[in-house]
Amino acid sequence: MQTRYDILDALINRHPELAVIADRISAAIDELVKLYRADGTLFLCGNGGSAADCDHICGELLKGFKSKRKLDNSAVAKFPSGSDIPGKLQNGLRAISLTSHPGLLSAFANDVDPNLIYAQQLWALGRPGDVLLGISTGGGSVNVKNAMISAHAIGMKTILLTGNRHGECEKYADVSIGVPESETYLIQEFHLPIYHAICLQLENIFFK
Repeated sequence: MQTRYDILDALINRHPELAVIADRISAAIDELVKLYRADGTLFLCGNGGSAADCDHICGELLKGFKSKRKLDNSAVAKFPSGSDIPGKLQNGLRAISLTSHPGLLSAFANDVDPNLIYAQQLWALGRPGDVLLGISTGGGSVNVKNAMISAHAIGMKTILLTGNRHGECEKYADVSIGVPESETYLIQEFHLPIYHAICLQLENIFFK
């Protein structure tokens, strides 16, 4: 099958079992292209291995993935003449992992409610038009669900990366990418090539 995105086509060729959700992956890319063209921010949340995936995705977006994403001359000119800083910096796409603030996470979990650790951060940082990517292999993570509910209250779009169990989070996802597996580690094995393809497609669109 052919989609509108060449990197997604390559992903489906490598993993033909993902063809059944190609339209959902394409829809997620659409939302993220719209987000970054509007200079918005992608927020991410998940638990355990999915929290690690959130950090991984940020690593692919905030710096070069396959491209060096060099600064253009107008950006270089903002630095002192002769500085080597702009020659080493890379352009990025704004992304924030809500899993990466342990002081805040532990304080809010202890003082208020551990099920709202991501919703609280999103309420403080999110803006209408931003996007939340929630990752939940079983689809029922309460803190991810609460973050998605809060995202809609802010006026944000939501994307869910999950499996085929159709958990509660799915009800609050504008785009739900449910891979055709129910076992956690097998779901995670599909999540990585999917988000790699999404990040690489975005890089090709914005920094080719």
